[in-house]
Amino acid sequence: MEKHLALIGGGHAHMMILDNLKTIVDKGIKVTVIAPSAYHYYSGMGPGMLGGRYSPDDIRFATEDVVTKQGGTFIRDRVVKIDPKAKEIFTETGKTVGYDVACCNAGSYIPMDTVPGKLENIYPVKPIETLWEAAQKLKMLFREKRVRVSIVGGGPSSAEVAGNILALARRTHGFKPEIHIFARRCLMSGFPEPVRSRVVSILKKKGILIHEQAPVKEVGPGTIQLGSGRKYSTDFIFMATGVRPSPIFENSGLPVGPDKGLRVNRFLQSVAYPEIFGGGDCICFQERPLAKVGVYAVRQNPVLLNNVMAALEEKPLISFDPGPEYLLIFNLGGGIGVLKKKGLVFGGTLAFMIKDYIDRRFIKQFQAIEKNL
Repeated sequence: MEKHLALIGGGHAHMMILDNLKTIVDKGIKVTVIAPSAYHYYSGMGPGMLGGRYSPDDIRFATEDVVTKQGGTFIRDRVVKIDPKAKEIFTETGKTVGYDVACCNAGSYIPMDTVPGKLENIYPVKPIETLWEAAQKLKMLFREKRVRVSIVGGGPSSAEVAGNILALARRTHGFKPEIHIFARRCLMSGFPEPVRSRVVSILKKKGILIHEQAPVKEVGPGTIQLGSGRKYSTDFIFMATGVRPSPIFENSGLPVGPDKGLRVNRFLQSVAYPEIFGGGDCICFQERPLAKVGVYAVRQNPVLLNNVMAALEEKPLISFDPGPEYLLIFNLGGGIGVLKKKGLVFGGTLAFMIKDYIDRRFIKQFQAIEKNL
């Protein structure tokens, strides 16, 4: 009987599986990919797209085309639940997809708990494609008046979004916006002080206003209310309060970690259901916590390719090694970055040039899959 491989999501961790999809299909294995968009956007270049340095075509990969041209089935839908006992996947529109082996790269999302309902001009920083829509709205506003933009959150996404909003305004040749960051604790509190201080210094020199120890209690139409009771008026809001893994796994009763990500072992395999694998932001690696950064998804690629095929063909699995400390570079807009690698930390144009080179090279490798079909 024909085996069935189901992929939930078409992101970074599935790149090598997608690159080898024709070979998999030629072995007589049916492959179905379920994803909410025909494209996958590279998150590392998202802030640059917001700032106008990159277009959507520069940072995205045509998942649907890659799947269908290699003989797979692509379903543009959102997975809501998995029944691991029946080996079935359920989608938002009511579809049911069976599987012999499933691999999950369902990503993460920004919780909107403090936002009552759907309000105009409020955008989460994920999914990445929403940044393009936000940029188009901001450009119109920049031409009309001096806009007050608020960013809720104190992590690197807040810093990168703030700097690139300013870069977008400069490219638009409109009014310079007033940009506020509201951090629950200190901005970039999870990073070493040399990194944090450089990021804060660069943003302050750009005129960005940073409010620390300022947890946001509620977001309303044109207002932000802090836990202290103080209110700020605003024209535009970005929510960057930190990512959470997709809720699919908790909704399905699968074993999850403290962050509600799919709990996987050293083979990137569910600790309870050996036919389910996962990678990227949606997993909780049982061996040790992993930061929600794209480098781990990329490093998981060969392991996931080997192990889903091994599970289908009853061959040995291989272990995932997270590898050495990774290079970290933040894009703060206007061609300025901050770089950290081990004990080396510096900021400026060189840091951004290195990031731009690495990002462009990576996305070209991703896009080469579709071009070579």
